[in-house]
Amino acid sequence: MHILVTNDDGPPSAQSSPYILSFVKTLESAGHTVSVIVPDSQRSWIGKAHIVGQDVQASSYWPPESTPEVHSDTVSARNDAKQPWVLVNSTPATCAQLGISYFFNDRGPIDLVVSGPNYGRNTTAVFALSSGTLGAALEASVCGYRAIALSFAFFDRKNDPEIVAETSKQAVRVCEWLGTNANFENSRLYTVNVPVKKGVSQSKVVWTKVLQNQWKKGACFQELPQTATVDDPATEEAKIRRRESDAEGSGTQTPSADRWSHRHFKWAPRFTDVYDSVEQAGPGSDGWTVKGGETSVTAIRANFMHIEGMEGEVKL
Repeated sequence: MHILVTNDDGPPSAQSSPYILSFVKTLESAGHTVSVIVPDSQRSWIGKAHIVGQDVQASSYWPPESTPEVHSDTVSARNDAKQPWVLVNSTPATCAQLGISYFFNDRGPIDLVVSGPNYGRNTTAVFALSSGTLGAALEASVCGYRAIALSFAFFDRKNDPEIVAETSKQAVRVCEWLGTNANFENSRLYTVNVPVKKGVSQSKVVWTKVLQNQWKKGACFQELPQTATVDDPATEEAKIRRRESDAEGSGTQTPSADRWSHRHFKWAPRFTDVYDSVEQAGPGSDGWTVKGGETSVTAIRANFMHIEGMEGEVKL
């Protein structure tokens, strides 16, 4: 198959995008033609956004042989014998659009779009609705392409190369099976969550439903003192991932004493709310399946579906 790969974590980096290089190499080893177009920097939690008025720039990028600690445009020199990746200074959904329409046409029709592997799980509704990984897959689906959103659910941040390699092989097996057997008609796509755990290739692959959960009040933002500063996006994202692996909260809020004063916040989701909702709901959901070390596969549709039963005039 000709597989277009995009993501929301950007080019290879141990800090923010540790899985894409292993996954792409595994796809290529399996005999697939792989074309890669990704954001040039971290673009998590952005959903299916496009940025109005943005001057979108795309450049060629030759990936390194191994994942560097931090992304740099100079990690690998130009090699005309290899197909370069494309880096775009925009969102995951934009990458999907550009990859489908403007790049890689000389490599034949695209058979499948895979968005990911995301650095972290995209289980439950509150994660999925904000996910740039799902956003790119949704974009491909509404453009008429078969799409899979792929996420690697880590339980620590060690990312042992052997375990990552096994996770990549499991992900390729699932994507190949879906590409051959799944129903992609009527804007259907699939979200896949593979645990980054030793032995995952021997564990079950399970059809699941997305757990319909909610954030609790104050769960997504932390109020900061007026003198506080916020780090660059990559560093802030790394802090969020540390909290995700430890299921930590977002920290203590420090509201202003003057209710009319300027106030200062930062995005700091409280992951314990999500994990508690998985525990309370019990077996059957995507979150529960991944928690147990099994691979979750969920069929969804790229739409906002109306609720049946509400018809006719609204009498006020």
